[in-house]
Amino acid sequence: MHPALHSWREELPTAFVRLLAYLGGAALLSIAAAQVFQRGEAVAPSPPAARPQWVAIERVFPAFAISIPEAAGVPSHYAIRRNTAGGGRMDILTVGGPDTPDPYLEIRIYRPGSEITRFGPPMADIAKDAADLGPVDLQAAAAPLDSKFGPVSIVTFSTANGTSRRCLGFVRAWRDPMLQLSGWFCRSGEFIQRSTLACALDRLTLLSAGSEPKVGKLFAEAELERSFCGQRDPILAPTPKYRLLWKALENRP
Repeated sequence: MHPALHSWREELPTAFVRLLAYLGGAALLSIAAAQVFQRGEAVAPSPPAARPQWVAIERVFPAFAISIPEAAGVPSHYAIRRNTAGGGRMDILTVGGPDTPDPYLEIRIYRPGSEITRFGPPMADIAKDAADLGPVDLQAAAAPLDSKFGPVSIVTFSTANGTSRRCLGFVRAWRDPMLQLSGWFCRSGEFIQRSTLACALDRLTLLSAGSEPKVGKLFAEAELERSFCGQRDPILAPTPKYRLLWKALENRP
């Protein structure tokens, strides 16, 4: 039949099939492109998590101890942290609960690695270390506290987080060996007496200096200055003058 005799109705199915083929091809290309972009988004690297400044040591071998027999039934804890930047070590001894009206004592012994070259001012270090307590009204005491470790700087503060308490913060630092002794003694109501804090520090002892003989020497010399909580006679040490040290409520001359 002559091409001129073909009607448009006979050409319509062929054109429609071609149009469907074009549309189907375009749809497949769109789907393929979407899959490629989605996979690219899925494998895009996420920003690395911030590295913590301190990590807890799982297997704890205590290097220090504090003996408070009258607090035998009070919860106590020993933790060791390592600085991820310079390898410094911090031993943390706690007696009591951090959020109760009862007395709470925390002692930190910090032996820096390469992360710092010197310690900060006592008030600044106490404010930073006791941040979880929300320290407010920080004031430096005019006179240091006499202890077996020598003069200890005192910072008084109140807590804004949790149970309201008043605390005596304390800091003593050495250059050789580079070591910082710090912490706080808190309770609700009035401040812990300075003599009570001195008695608590009097009972802090070294268990093992490890590979740091200068630390062993420091604590050995401190033991020579130990007053046994007001009594210099070591025979009377098991029954010290401050039998109610942990309650810290007794008015003493």
